[in-house]
Amino acid sequence: MMARDFPGARVQVHRARVVLAATAAIILSLPAAQAAPADKKAEREALKTALLEVLQRMPLKASRVGVFIQSMDDGSVVFSQNPDDLLNPASNVKLVTSAAALSVLGPEYRFDTEFLVDPEMPPDGKVKTLYVRGKGDPSMTTERLYGVVSELFHTGLREVQEIVIDDSWFDTERTPPGYDQEESDRAYMAPTGAVSLNWNATAIYMRPGELPGSKGTVEMEPNSDFFVVENGLTTGTRRARRVAVASKPFGEKQRIIVKGQLPADQGSVSVYKKIDNPPMYFGFTLKEMLRARGIKMRGRVRLGVAPSRAKLVYVAQSDTFDIVLKRLNKLSNNFVAETLLKTMGAELKGAPGSFQKGIEVVESFLEREVGIARGSYVMKNGSGLNDTNRFSAVQMTRILRFMYHRFPLAPEYLSSVGIAGKDGTLKYRFEGSEAVGRLRAKTGTLENVSALSGYVQATGGELFVFAMMVNDYPGRSGPVVQGLDALGAAVAATGSSLGPGRAVAAFSDSPRPGGELAAVASRIKTYLELGKQRDQRNISFLRTAWRSERDPAVRAVLADSLYQSNPSDYLGARTLLDSYAASSDVYGRLRAVARELSVDVPGVGSMVELAAGGNAEALSRVVELAGAARGDGPAEAELSVGLGEVARTAPEELVVALREAAPGERDVAVTLLARGLVQVGDADHPFWKSLRKQLGASDPALVTFVRGLDATLSQKVAEHKAPRSPDAVEVSAPGSAAPVAPGPSRTAETRPGG
Repeated sequence: MMARDFPGARVQVHRARVVLAATAAIILSLPAAQAAPADKKAEREALKTALLEVLQRMPLKASRVGVFIQSMDDGSVVFSQNPDDLLNPASNVKLVTSAAALSVLGPEYRFDTEFLVDPEMPPDGKVKTLYVRGKGDPSMTTERLYGVVSELFHTGLREVQEIVIDDSWFDTERTPPGYDQEESDRAYMAPTGAVSLNWNATAIYMRPGELPGSKGTVEMEPNSDFFVVENGLTTGTRRARRVAVASKPFGEKQRIIVKGQLPADQGSVSVYKKIDNPPMYFGFTLKEMLRARGIKMRGRVRLGVAPSRAKLVYVAQSDTFDIVLKRLNKLSNNFVAETLLKTMGAELKGAPGSFQKGIEVVESFLEREVGIARGSYVMKNGSGLNDTNRFSAVQMTRILRFMYHRFPLAPEYLSSVGIAGKDGTLKYRFEGSEAVGRLRAKTGTLENVSALSGYVQATGGELFVFAMMVNDYPGRSGPVVQGLDALGAAVAATGSSLGPGRAVAAFSDSPRPGGELAAVASRIKTYLELGKQRDQRNISFLRTAWRSERDPAVRAVLADSLYQSNPSDYLGARTLLDSYAASSDVYGRLRAVARELSVDVPGVGSMVELAAGGNAEALSRVVELAGAARGDGPAEAELSVGLGEVARTAPEELVVALREAAPGERDVAVTLLARGLVQVGDADHPFWKSLRKQLGASDPALVTFVRGLDATLSQKVAEHKAPRSPDAVEVSAPGSAAPVAPGPSRTAETRPGG
């Protein structure tokens, strides 16, 4: 009979099975326990080999690189290269600023904005002065402010004669050290203010008119009398956008200058620009909202200090600091970082808060709590902008380790940085690797600087902390970012069946031409159609295709379609700039595809569009494309038109790009620019006015270059305008493939508008 028929027998069998299982487990565990150190050593060696392979590639091999990787489980140093070298960490400085702010202010800290009246709210709700006293809230937005206005309405406020903005919690120095190295009105350069709005940036929305040649529409968000708009937007017949927007101080207001054209069938486009007077920006917007809510506003907006006798009627509090911290690190917000410096200074050293006071608070935190001595690093601002700060990879990981082990603060700190392949500035990085969802880090990007520091839990379960900084690299940022991603992916793959070597290989497949032209053209045609849809819902598919595509020409078209799907997305523009090259395997093959499909060369229009908006890297790329187009009639014609349009909307930036270009590329670009200016036929073209203005620059080298450019361009314009006889022998201008007719010598006086 079977044992299962008797209860006692079932117990005996069960016990026997338990004993056998336990014995087997013990036996199986013995070899594993003995082999574990050997396995771990092998994993470490494999990881080291993979990391060294990446660092030996170009352009990392030709750069200054600092790397430090440490196990959080046992404290061992897994890998290091120049770990103590002081390098520019770019936005990795935000890890330092946010660590100090979280420790000093605490995760539950809130920023207050106080609304007061003098002497008190009367029964009829008519007050002489509404005071706004700010405490540095970096998260006040238009939407929140409208909610505040509704609350003020419900306190009984019905009429205000004047608004006084009290900005005295901070000092009057609005521009942090390092910002002066860059002249820009871009939103990431926004100034600080104790009373601020919308990260001290504004959105400019533009729409074409109904018919070609008609005036376009420019609208501000938020709209108020703070803005003085100069609308030079027209409606064009071409499909491409050629728009430049400038934001300049204009007394207590802001001047917005819009130039260029939008095609008639184009919907609205938008750009973001910084403002220069934060308290007045807030005050004028508040004034407009009071009116919209039905509160009469009879007087003006001015700066001042709220008197001690003024009565508080409402306090607008921000979200808790842990929420603000996510906006800082995940989106790498410079404005929030610099505001935090002044807030720490005001809270710990007394108002008014200043950059210097804030730096002193951070230095004290690093020395007393983290153990990093003053003088062993350089920190002059909180955001990491430009060539200002210096930290080593060891110092960055020390800060990260300290925050990880400081339990009350660790969850907020770790959750504030981007997650690979998921969100923040890492949303589109590490795709297809083990690092997705496992790596959390802060990016850092400047000209010739790229950095990545954070945490990664490997597939095998081990947790690592790392810091990687690359300075002074040659060429573009794309290969450097790919190298950093390969390093991170290798660490993430430790302990997996894939292994670090395979992870690195996935990031090392160099794009290469593949397939017959007809097959490539067919794929490109599909991606061009997706780009024309300008549908953000296509972005996920296009990103995946771009990540897996190995043909460089097809990758460039995918990048162009990504950009076209959302021109306002920085990451899309970044992908296009990193993918598009004037090389034969990209631009050369795309010209052939354009002939095959009877279309304009893919990507050129988008690059010209970025250049027309003043993007320095795009301007350089357009000049390179001009050099590569030499001898190709249709390509030259397309770029001559593009350069003429860029010269209209970004004349000063184009001069800089021409000055920095290689001589051969510059010669061709100037020749094509002359053709473009002749085609426009505008004697008062803004480019000539810009050249005249730059002749008065304080830089002698710039004046010399501009004078030579002026003379050369004037001569080429005159040559292109000169009538040709049927039997004229065509010759080429020096450095140009464009044929010109021989004729009398021209001087600068023949230049249009000269």
